[in-house]
Amino acid sequence: MFCTAHVVVFDRRRRIALGVALGAVLSLCAFVALPGSAAAADPPLKVVATFSVLGDMVKEIGGGHVALTTLVGPGADAHNFEPAPEDVKALADAQILVLNGLDFEAWLPRLITSAGFKGTQVLASEGVRVRHLDAGDVDPHAWQSLDNGAIYAKNIVEALSKATPAHRAYYKNRAKLFVEQMKKLDTEIRLALDDIPPGKRKVVSSHDAFGYFSQAYDIQFIALTGLANEAEPSAKEMAAIIDTVKKEGVTGVFVENTANPKLASQIARETGAKVGGTLYSDTLANADQPASNYLGMFTWNAGQLIYVLKDSLIKD
Repeated sequence: MFCTAHVVVFDRRRRIALGVALGAVLSLCAFVALPGSAAAADPPLKVVATFSVLGDMVKEIGGGHVALTTLVGPGADAHNFEPAPEDVKALADAQILVLNGLDFEAWLPRLITSAGFKGTQVLASEGVRVRHLDAGDVDPHAWQSLDNGAIYAKNIVEALSKATPAHRAYYKNRAKLFVEQMKKLDTEIRLALDDIPPGKRKVVSSHDAFGYFSQAYDIQFIALTGLANEAEPSAKEMAAIIDTVKKEGVTGVFVENTANPKLASQIARETGAKVGGTLYSDTLANADQPASNYLGMFTWNAGQLIYVLKDSLIKD
């Protein structure tokens, strides 16, 4: 297994690269399978993950003992996914289905019925402290917290171990390493944020996908749309957002990889806020990109946010 990590420059005076975290990502990417895994006599466990973040977690934990199919791949929008015939077949043949739940995969019940899936469903988000919204909805983007990422890993390792008990130690060891890297990365992000006053941690995002990240690191996200990539805000709503950005001193505007960048450009133009790098919320990046795995995505997002926030302090 091979992947790359990205070194992020957080300010112009010194290079803060989340060094420990990035080293941890690389060590995870270079993880060597435990003894006995390569020569396993039994066939790999057929697992379907609903979208790329879960797919990466299954791959990191399951390694060579899992034959993985990811329904919504890197760069694709899970909110607007339409299953194809090959997705129906993959699920029909699967032994385990790993899903996020929390109303994220609205298309999944119909797919399960079409495929006649009779295997084990694994709710990766089971046990997380769910973020509830004013409208009564729940925020499904729980993976945007590294603490929750550890819970996801725990649920996945338990399901894989139950399905193939002979490989329990293998799964548990890989999951332990995976979670250790999450903890190291969390520590590095908090250290990098230490010299940014909470009142200066305000940004605009494309949609309301970073609520758990916000809770973890005390960064306020002003979302252009709701939980899904919904219709663009009206002219009146845009005017209100621009007014908020000006009044609250928001320093950065960020676009997600599946969103239209024109609104962010308009806000930046009318407020003077800086347009930051692309963020990844509902999907990983394509292979060989810095955000192509879960830890890489988290490192990348944190780096883009911290760079802009620190840059604004320099200008002040």
